Amino acid sequence: MRIPLLTSLMLLVTGFALAQSPVSGFMKKKGEGSVVLTQFRESYDRVFLVPTEVDGVPVFNEVTISSTSLYGEFGISDRFNVIVNLPYIKSEGNASEAVLQNNGFENERSGIQDIKIYGKYSFLSKAVGTNQLDIIGSVGVETPLGNYSADEGLQSIIAIGNESTRFTGFGIAQFMTDFGLFATGQLGYSLRSNQVPNAVLSELKLGYAGSAFYLDAFISNQLSSKDGVDILGEGFTGFFPATRVNFTRIGLNGYVPVAKFAGIVGGVNSYIAGRNVGKSTGYYAGLAFSF
Repeated sequence: MRIPLLTSLMLLVTGFALAQSPVSGFMKKKGEGSVVLTQFRESYDRVFLVPTEVDGVPVFNEVTISSTSLYGEFGISDRFNVIVNLPYIKSEGNASEAVLQNNGFENERSGIQDIKIYGKYSFLSKAVGTNQLDIIGSVGVETPLGNYSADEGLQSIIAIGNESTRFTGFGIAQFMTDFGLFATGQLGYSLRSNQVPNAVLSELKLGYAGSAFYLDAFISNQLSSKDGVDILGEGFTGFFPATRVNFTRIGLNGYVPVAKFAGIVGGVNSYIAGRNVGKSTGYYAGLAFSF
């Protein structure tokens, strides 16, 4: 059974925000498309290191990351969708002028980061009584598009990416009731270049998609291979992409329509646990359009 939603537009709210899976458990029909333009901002002055959480970011004291992201999804067929995401990112530190001059550092790095292209295929869409079960598979590639560097020693603490090409696959299961409540589970694995450790990715999302609004709450996790090293730990050479990055992040996403084919999206998310990652909280807002 197909559940009535606001429009096909809201189906992509679950997929584009940073620190979440790039794909959702909803499918677009053939010829349908949606585009979302968002502004995201997060900051942190505490870092999850090993063996403990520490105050202050080394060298830069505090880091603020802002991004403008363009996300689109298009239905090639009822069963096959293509997703494209491209962010422009600015990362700013708060190091003193003396530290900057003594070390030849800068407090800002910015540019186009990595283009993300995913395809997802619906293997099963089945009515379960008055409810609906969907089983989806997705594969994609994420690769640097901008001319940035992640090999600048301690300057790379504020790098905008890790210069890695990543090949990722997801298995997705979604159950949705006839009155709009849904649960989506994802499990994936990511193969990564440039000494970046491979990682297991997972996400659980609970939400409501009704006739007047959309809202979900999620928890996402990354568990990196033990081949990675810890910042300032044994084997660390100052090359930050090689670090073992684990995290647990929680958040909320929402969508409210303002016209038949347009609406406002927004949300908040925060790291609550991690390894070699900043303890950040981020917010985003944007406009979504469908055609």
